[in-house]
Amino acid sequence: MRRRQERDVSRLLPTIRHLTERQYQLFFLFHTVIARHKPQGLTRLVDSDIAEAAAALAATLETAARGVIYEQMPPAPPAQALSAEMKTMLARMREQGAAVYDRETAIVLRAIEQGAREVKAPDEGDAAYVDLIARLLQVNAARHAPAEAAPARALILP
Repeated sequence: MRRRQERDVSRLLPTIRHLTERQYQLFFLFHTVIARHKPQGLTRLVDSDIAEAAAALAATLETAARGVIYEQMPPAPPAQALSAEMKTMLARMREQGAAVYDRETAIVLRAIEQGAREVKAPDEGDAAYVDLIARLLQVNAARHAPAEAAPARALILP
């Protein structure tokens, strides 16, 4: 178990080593949303959905940071739903007084996108990143718990 966890961390490390402490906090808050996300119907969340959702929200925040309001939408419905949940988490955090900056959040989302696109080994399926994050966050029990808003107070306030 410990060896597997070390291997998982080493696979994820290249995508997150450049993040600051605040960005790590955001990274794990977003992954809590991802882990608890339940797609509608018979679909399941796959790595490409995570990558598309993170990329679209990152692009939206990057353009907003430049003063242009334009919401990017991922093409796949499961990615659209995940992106909406991630956006809702950001809004709740800001409502609770957390200082969450668009540029900083976009950096985190790009790291998530990169991880979802690149962490997969050749012998793994289309949910390799989903499984890796679940193991690292140990969210199997959390999937059955009622979904709650992530605590925004954990983020450093201005």
